[in-house]
Amino acid sequence: MNQPTQSTDPDPSAGGFLSEVKDAVTIRAAVLVLGVLALQLAFITSYIGAFHHPEPSEIPLAVAAPLAPAARQTAEQLAALPGKPLDPRPVGDEAAALRQIRDRDVDGALIIDPAGTTDRLLVAGGAGASLSQALEEIVGRAEKARGRSLQVTDVAPSAAGDGRGLSSFYLVVGWCVGGYLCAAILAISAGARPSNLSRAVIRLAALLLYSIAAGLLGSVIAGPVLGALPGSLPALWGLGTLVVFAVGAITLAFQGLAGVVGIGLAILLVVVFGNPSAGGAYPYPLLPPFWKAIGPALPPGAGTYAARSIAYFRGNGATGPLLVLAAWAVAGSAVTMACAVMRRGRPGAAVGSGLSDDSPAVPRFADTTGAPGTAGAPGAGEADTR
Repeated sequence: MNQPTQSTDPDPSAGGFLSEVKDAVTIRAAVLVLGVLALQLAFITSYIGAFHHPEPSEIPLAVAAPLAPAARQTAEQLAALPGKPLDPRPVGDEAAALRQIRDRDVDGALIIDPAGTTDRLLVAGGAGASLSQALEEIVGRAEKARGRSLQVTDVAPSAAGDGRGLSSFYLVVGWCVGGYLCAAILAISAGARPSNLSRAVIRLAALLLYSIAAGLLGSVIAGPVLGALPGSLPALWGLGTLVVFAVGAITLAFQGLAGVVGIGLAILLVVVFGNPSAGGAYPYPLLPPFWKAIGPALPPGAGTYAARSIAYFRGNGATGPLLVLAAWAVAGSAVTMACAVMRRGRPGAAVGSGLSDDSPAVPRFADTTGAPGTAGAPGAGEADTR
């Protein structure tokens, strides 16, 4: 008669509280927690660093006057202001200045009246209320120092439902959140790394369908439902689809490279660095140099700039940001598929574990009948191949 087998596993409680801690908190869990702490601190540093002290720097400003020498002389005086808050550019006339504002080549225009003592400042509130206010304050002080007064006209005002011109930013942030959460769910439900090219293509196709739906619904909410953003609904829909897919593809690419740790890398890129540098609360000319430099190259910044262009500037200036988003989408898709191709035929990690391919195999324990070498449950310890 066979004697019942007895478990030889050590009892963690026998070693006291310290043994319990060692058994409950693995080295991998501790490393991941430290990674979360680092991500949190980076979040705090990035947001406070970008927003705690906005300071205007080289805001593009057209300067027009009936006589070219007057425009050139005024532009030189404005360029000499301490700290270089403005980047003044003489233009031929008011029509040319207005055209440059609507093309998003400049953020405002000073129209000089040599026959009087009052000049006019043209601003574009749709590009950001804080930017318009900064221009009004800087140019107003300069005009006062010259013994002149200033009249301000908003030639591209934000919509009544778009408080301080922030709706574009929040819409894009929502699209970005949907993109990386959708990609994260695909990883958690079917393994952080796809096991072959077909699986990678399926994930990208699922992400594309989600992006189309998210882009449409977000545009409808921001436009017809809430009346926050004017502009072309199909154009906003296309932009939303591209933003969501680009961010999702980036997340899938990071997951293909680093497993579930890739989700944290995507958050670092899109949320920690991307959101504060997106030009939402403070457009690019008001951001510190680091955030001003990286903002246009990241999805939140490119998306916000393009959304404002569609809503208030008839799409002018949106080509560059759209190309940036397309580049992220293509690169993310290519890396995702490349990782799947290189992974083909190699042992996978457990679903959503993020373990490397050379991690030790999961041990197989005796089942409840005591038969050695069998798994205690169907599929236990098996590598994920999805």
